[in-house]
Amino acid sequence: MAELILALDVLDRQRALEIARECAPYIDAIKVGYPLVLSCGLSIARELSVTRLPLIADFKVADIPNTNTLICNQIFGAGFSAVICQGFTGMDSVKACVTSAHAHNGECYVVAEMSHPGGNEFFSGGVAEQIAGNAMIAGADGIIAPATRPDRVKILRGFVGEKKILSPGIGTQGGDADAVAALVDGIIVGRSIYDAPDPAVAAKGYSHVRHR
Repeated sequence: MAELILALDVLDRQRALEIARECAPYIDAIKVGYPLVLSCGLSIARELSVTRLPLIADFKVADIPNTNTLICNQIFGAGFSAVICQGFTGMDSVKACVTSAHAHNGECYVVAEMSHPGGNEFFSGGVAEQIAGNAMIAGADGIIAPATRPDRVKILRGFVGEKKILSPGIGTQGGDADAVAALVDGIIVGRSIYDAPDPAVAAKGYSHVRHR
């Protein structure tokens, strides 16, 4: 069983809220990235809270520790439940995000490897494995690993044990929910749901993955 996380990368506030409300019965969390927040502001988190679902801030935070702390404090202060950060900035930067998250009773996930084709260019040669291992030392709640490359998810699982793996790239990017669901704790789906004629129906279509 894997949770279904909706990547709500739309720009219109009203559309975002409508999609969230319609899909809420069929999803387990909502991931919000820069597109929606830059369009609507951090206040969108409070508005999405009507769904009573966890909200993940996918800002891929990647800066020096002090700046990461300032960013994460704003994220959790706005009402988000979790944050996603990058791990290539080093252990101290990741720890800053983890510390802020846990101080706010939230969670922190570290990108170990990205799902797009270019994700192979620099998250290779053992880099992703080192990031995953460092994320565990830093106390992160889990990692992000690509649904587009299930073989890589299997390898990275060995570095995080029972900690969570959230996996993007399902649908439009080519990732197969059925192929990866047994390997991860959450699958992240965006365009295949929010661009569908009926987003709620599209979200419900993943029910077999959530309840297998």
